[in-house]
Amino acid sequence: MKALGIVAAIALALALQTTLAHAFAANRAVVDFLLVVVVFAALSAGPVAGLLVGTVAGLAQDALAGGILGVEGLAKSLVGVAVGVLAQQFIVSGGLPRLVVFAVASAANILIVWGTYSLIDPGRVRLDVTTMVTESLLNALVGVIAFQVIEKAPGYLHRRRLRRASLRSR
Repeated sequence: MKALGIVAAIALALALQTTLAHAFAANRAVVDFLLVVVVFAALSAGPVAGLLVGTVAGLAQDALAGGILGVEGLAKSLVGVAVGVLAQQFIVSGGLPRLVVFAVASAANILIVWGTYSLIDPGRVRLDVTTMVTESLLNALVGVIAFQVIEKAPGYLHRRRLRRASLRSR
């Protein structure tokens, strides 16, 4: 069931990424939804999940976005493994630690992609620090909100069912 949920999350993130990329910022999505899924999986399930989800999500993003196949896959895989290892070593359960992890992971992903493209084709990609900081903060915000919704939803639904059952019994 977890694997199906991760596949669904990747598909939803890909749909959002490709749809919103054309709607906002002239073919450049400001929020990297696939990276949010990778970091979420790595924080939740560890480095192996981060590696697998990062590879699949990154390669799918490369295939749909064009460009050199494997650059995003490499970046997201490395970030997924690093976040998974970090999550095993430290307690990353509060909102602020998760915000920091999402922001640093996003910046690392951007730097890895930029560095890889700089090695392959030096003139292809330009590093814009303002865009990197903005994207990192937006990814962090979306990631923390996603964590809160996914963690709180089962308890909310359970309380709602209990409330409805108690109203029917009256």
